[in-house]
Amino acid sequence: MKGVLLVNLGSPDSPTPKDVKPYLDEFLMDKYVIDVPYLLRALLVRGIILRKRPEESAHAYSKIWWEEGSPLVVLSERMQQKVQPLVNVPVSLAMRYGSMTIEKGLQELNDKGVTDVLLFPLYPQYAMASTLTILVKAEEIRKKKFPHMKFTDVPAFYNKPDYIKNLADSIQKHLVGFEYDHLLFSYHGIPERHIRKTDVTKSHCKIDGSCCNTPSPAHEFCYRHQCYETTRQVVKLLGLPEDKYSLTFQSRLAGDKWLEPYTDVEIDNMPAKGIKKLAVVTPAFVSDCLETLEEIAMRAKEDFEAKGGEEFLAIPCLNDDDEWCQTVSNWINDWAK
Repeated sequence: MKGVLLVNLGSPDSPTPKDVKPYLDEFLMDKYVIDVPYLLRALLVRGIILRKRPEESAHAYSKIWWEEGSPLVVLSERMQQKVQPLVNVPVSLAMRYGSMTIEKGLQELNDKGVTDVLLFPLYPQYAMASTLTILVKAEEIRKKKFPHMKFTDVPAFYNKPDYIKNLADSIQKHLVGFEYDHLLFSYHGIPERHIRKTDVTKSHCKIDGSCCNTPSPAHEFCYRHQCYETTRQVVKLLGLPEDKYSLTFQSRLAGDKWLEPYTDVEIDNMPAKGIKKLAVVTPAFVSDCLETLEEIAMRAKEDFEAKGGEEFLAIPCLNDDDEWCQTVSNWINDWAK
């Protein structure tokens, strides 16, 4: 029997330091997120970051928390609930971090008699710290708890025509009535070394401005290329001129060389360049979360206005958009035939 496990990032159980701390510990101690030797990672995370970050993150979470719970979890659940009636196989939901574990999701499918699982990481672009860690964790659990199960994983869908159309349509819909000067595509940042680590050719990815435009097998797992390609295809569909949009990367940690240009730096500089009305879309996510609702819709907006910007529009993620849910169900049905 076939079934589907949708997997998103995850969330603390509440916007309090006591719940945020173990969540951050699990997240930041993941060797695919902070990819340094264990002892150094433990020193960095448990000796430095977790001394201050839980309080700061809890405050940020409290600003976006809904009555129903974490926006990321609530929106993911709404999506699952819309997709389920459109397919003929069980669809469960799990998170890579937090209490909605992958093991619980697989157990739920197992209890329904599922032995053939479609693992569906809810990330359009492939990265070590998102897609890969989900697949590795799921396989570890399968071997220990569900050896009778067979897994098939959904590849990064950054360039699938129906996803691109869903994203373009969503952007266009939210831009109605907003006379923007500029549309910013802000993707979650990752360290540059992650790009080189996932380069299957071990030589193509130089992050020099040209490698992402030169055809290569490396692109199948290159987050940077996939971000630029998503943007290129959406821009083409929307018919945007080159001076009307740009691409940046947000949410970096100090101490490493991360993908550039940086979202906060670019947004701060925009008003001085005559960009007074800014729209921002965040296509690294399919569900709104802390990085979109607090970092962009609140902090980036405040910074933009403080520098002289006049109007700021944070375009929502696809969330439980009907067209997007239909696309997901179509992909599931194609696999389940």
